[in-house]
Amino acid sequence: MSGGISDLDKNRALADWLEWQLRQVRGRIRELEIKEQQERRRREQAHAALRWKIQPQRSSSAALVHRGDCALYPVEGGFLDREEAVIALAEPDIEACQICKPETGLVDE
Repeated sequence: MSGGISDLDKNRALADWLEWQLRQVRGRIRELEIKEQQERRRREQAHAALRWKIQPQRSSSAALVHRGDCALYPVEGGFLDREEAVIALAEPDIEACQICKPETGLVDE
């Protein structure tokens, strides 16, 4: 060796730099995965807001129709479409949730 950087030192430096780069890329992948999950959750919540669900009757109260995103009855799945929700609200033993007011989205346009 004549005063310069040896091939071994160059390769070690390159390996260190590549490891740093890989850590950066893996960190960015984690950020993008989190962002993608959050976006999927937002889309699912927006889609649920356009649907309805029925909370079964309890011993002392009527069955309730809720908006799909109502936090009082946070059940996944079993959603009703607009027509089914209108039919359900017409039933004498089914009432509208007084918090989320599902009938608001069912008004004829």
